[in-house]
Amino acid sequence: MDNIANLMSNMLNAEKIGKKECTLKPSSIIMRKVLDIMKMNGYIEGHEEIEDGKGGIIKVILTGKINGCGVVKPRFSVKRNGFEKFEKRYLPAKGFGYLIVSTPKGLMTHVEAQEKGIGGRLISFFY
Repeated sequence: MDNIANLMSNMLNAEKIGKKECTLKPSSIIMRKVLDIMKMNGYIEGHEEIEDGKGGIIKVILTGKINGCGVVKPRFSVKRNGFEKFEKRYLPAKGFGYLIVSTPKGLMTHVEAQEKGIGGRLISFFY
């Protein structure tokens, strides 16, 4: 079971049928950080965590801007100058969409990682 894959597929399905919100469970720290990155880039309006005693529920408020999203399996390692290959593979055009990277400095987009000059492991993508 991959919680991030469930997150991405549930959000994409809700976007496609025109829903304004979706609920996901169980919640995790990585899921919240991925949602924070998506909110900073304007792809979702926000999210809130509801404690239910069974792992928590995350309620995501959608904006209708997600065209595609998913996880990267296997979690490829990327050096600080190797993001272009994966941009071509997972994103529809250069400069359109983001890859989420797990770095020693935390989760961030591939653009931030390139600016800081660090590499990491690919987690997911959205556009």
